[in-house]
Amino acid sequence: MLLAASVCVMAALTSVLLIQKAKQVRRGPARYWLLAAGASAGFGIWATHFIAMLGYTPGMIAGYAPALTLLSLLIPIVTTSLALRAAVETSYKAAQGDNSSSPMPLNSGIAAGAIIMGLGISAMHYCGMAALTLPARMHWDAGYVIVSVIASIVPLVPALHFAMRRDRHRALLAGTGFIALAVVGLHFTGMTALSLTPERISPSGLLIAPNTMAILVSACALGVVIVAILALGMARRSEKSVRESERQFSLLQRGITDCAIYMLDASGHVSSWNIGAERLKGYRANEILGMSVASFYTPEDRADGLPAKTLATAEREGKWHGRGWRMRRDGSRFWAEITLEAVHDDKGALVGFAKITRDITQLKADQDRIAEIGRQRDAALGHMHQGLCLFDANERLVLRNARFLEMYGLDEDSLPPGTTLRELIVIALTSRLGQAPSADRIEVSCQRIHAGVRDLDHTPIHVAYSDDFAISLVSRGLPDGGWVSTFDDITHQRRSEARIAHMAMHDGLTGLPNRTRFNIWLDDAIEHAARSDQNLGIGVIDLDRFKDINDTFGHAWGDVVLTELASRISAVLGENEIASRLGGDEFGIAKLYSSESELADFLARIEACFAQPVEHDKQELDFGASIGVSAFPADGEERETLLNNADLAMYRAKAQLGDTICYYEPSMDENARARRKLANDLRQAIERDELTLLYQPQCFISDGRLSGYEALLRWRHPTSGTISPVEFIPIAEETGQILAIGEWVLREACREASNWPNSHRVAVNLSPIQLVQPELPALVTRILLETGLSPRRLELEITESAIITDKDRALHNLRQIKALGVAIAMDDFGTGYSSLDTLHSFPFDKIKIDKSFLLQSDQNEQARAIIRAVLALGQSLSIPVLAEGVETASHFDLLVNEGCQEAQGYYLGRPGEAPSVLVAHEPGSLKLAALRAANG
Repeated sequence: MLLAASVCVMAALTSVLLIQKAKQVRRGPARYWLLAAGASAGFGIWATHFIAMLGYTPGMIAGYAPALTLLSLLIPIVTTSLALRAAVETSYKAAQGDNSSSPMPLNSGIAAGAIIMGLGISAMHYCGMAALTLPARMHWDAGYVIVSVIASIVPLVPALHFAMRRDRHRALLAGTGFIALAVVGLHFTGMTALSLTPERISPSGLLIAPNTMAILVSACALGVVIVAILALGMARRSEKSVRESERQFSLLQRGITDCAIYMLDASGHVSSWNIGAERLKGYRANEILGMSVASFYTPEDRADGLPAKTLATAEREGKWHGRGWRMRRDGSRFWAEITLEAVHDDKGALVGFAKITRDITQLKADQDRIAEIGRQRDAALGHMHQGLCLFDANERLVLRNARFLEMYGLDEDSLPPGTTLRELIVIALTSRLGQAPSADRIEVSCQRIHAGVRDLDHTPIHVAYSDDFAISLVSRGLPDGGWVSTFDDITHQRRSEARIAHMAMHDGLTGLPNRTRFNIWLDDAIEHAARSDQNLGIGVIDLDRFKDINDTFGHAWGDVVLTELASRISAVLGENEIASRLGGDEFGIAKLYSSESELADFLARIEACFAQPVEHDKQELDFGASIGVSAFPADGEERETLLNNADLAMYRAKAQLGDTICYYEPSMDENARARRKLANDLRQAIERDELTLLYQPQCFISDGRLSGYEALLRWRHPTSGTISPVEFIPIAEETGQILAIGEWVLREACREASNWPNSHRVAVNLSPIQLVQPELPALVTRILLETGLSPRRLELEITESAIITDKDRALHNLRQIKALGVAIAMDDFGTGYSSLDTLHSFPFDKIKIDKSFLLQSDQNEQARAIIRAVLALGQSLSIPVLAEGVETASHFDLLVNEGCQEAQGYYLGRPGEAPSVLVAHEPGSLKLAALRAANG
């Protein structure tokens, strides 16, 4: 009985140890330990039963049936293994919170295991009893049998409970004791239920003798126990080695402080935590264990479901590696590099995740700074208007910008780094020009780039590959032997320069060469003619009646005429011929020729261009042209001389009726030089005090009284003597000097009249150019104020042509002047073509009959009739009339008889010096008194 109890205790102890070992390992290996525990417990229980039976002496011969004996051994092994597996598997599920496969909680699993194990032990006992063969009949007390079964189940509940606990020492003792109690309780209660009735029964079949059975049972039990103890020993040594390894790994893990190394369970909750994780994330192990890994993610990532996606990726692919923002305990963020690796057991089931997190915030800042520099570089290179290529010392491409690819129409992958210079040239030119470049062109391109690298002044090299593609190339060497080449597409610049050059050399309206281009052509042609013994004909063309077209239809119509004429002239030009628009309605033409007939033919073609009117908007615009021609070398050897001579001939052609073309003659130059000299001298006449005024008296015819004086301008030239206004006034009007001269005359006449002791008027002539100046009324006002002359003593004389030039402006100025009180007289009345209209437009204070009518009155009845008509017109309009040119008594008598109011002329008084301060002698009144006395 003591041996049986010892075997029972040893078997129970071994079973509990194996059960606890199974709890410490993963599910796969745990099944083997549970099988070992079941076998140990089954053998131990079976051995305990049969050893105890050996201590039972029935007093008769006994034996054991082999089959039932073997079955009694298998029953406890199988049932115990199943019972232990049920209890342990249930504890696994309870620990992981997974009850999906079984609704049983942990206590229910232990109870089920206790029932299965207890029933197995009971079945083993009664099967073993059935294997006992005696010459007696066995009787069983059902009550005791039931109690024995219950006695085998109840102690097993606490036995399994203690076997599952972590407190190994107390659990070991308690679990061993309760298992032994269950076995002993079953055996002794079950044996109490047995009673024997001796019979003469002869055993049949093979039986095992009790002594033999004792040896076998003892050997088996001892062997199982020894094997179990050896296995446990080996497991302990292995466990110790694992613990040592884990301890060393734990020390390594805790010693790594710059990385967070920790474990997650299968649901993503923290199951281990190292010092590096504590330092990096700020959580202590006791604070973070059991928390979800989502705690380390930013709110934005949590909202996007990133934690679950990361775990799912790691589980699906085995590993996940990435970077992102992570949170510390204090809420701060850091840029982390994370490696998450799934951990599986031997069966491939997911156990958890190993996670390594490293703070790379500074690395990210450095990378961002480098990336930003790279982006800035790429942005600068990408926004350059020039293409750029960087080559190393081996003439291989290191870098190129997008503009270079764009210039040559290349794709992003066309020029990878490492492309040689020659390969780049071939690829680029083939793409841009549509065909592969020749070997010579490739060689020349390479030489140009190398020459640019050697050029320390970095002078741009311009290369025109075609009319549609030209570049400017600059290369700069680098210290390492490489260089940078920039390519500037100057195709549009070349086109713009060509357009600008064309615009600079051509007229914008007609497209003909302008004066600058014409002069350049003439210089080249003169040089060529001198070398080749040829002649050069130069013509200057001025349109006739072109101003009438502009005034009548507007300048837009005038532009149509000029454009059409340019088209006609261009159509008739031949080789060595040119036509140019010099400005306004003036054209220039020229031709290199060898015979006069060639020049005549050229001029005839040009003249025909002006023969037909221009039709526009159903209107025929009629015009003509005056052409002046000079020739090299006969009329000059320099361009300016030839152009000037052609211009002189053109003015002669314009002055001569019926002649369209006029050739230069030397006499034209003499007249022109004299005229130019006179114009130059006239510019200094006022400063040199060469101008003077003469005053011719004007008299009333009725009583001979002096009415006033007309101021007459004279020029006393230092070498040419006195020059008549008829000669220099037209020159002054052409050069614009008439404005300064007119102002001087008006101021000088007013100043002189202001010194007269009487109220006689002073009459001053106004030029047509003066009359249309906007400043004229202000000038008259200013001079009257400066000289102190009363406006009523000033009379301004104008001609009809002065008003016709710009009638509206002229009449506007006259009305302002008349408002001052100044008298306005119409001079040379009767010689114009709109006298009546002019008199109707403005209320003149006086009409002056042109002297030409009075000088012809002795021989021409028509002249006398005109004088009578003008006098009658003046009387009807209540406008006084003054007759000029009274040189004889007959002229005077005619005026007296016709009722003329005033007169002036040599008969009444010649122009003389300015009147003295006291005018005591009045020549007109004395002459009239003498005439009256002679006639009674």
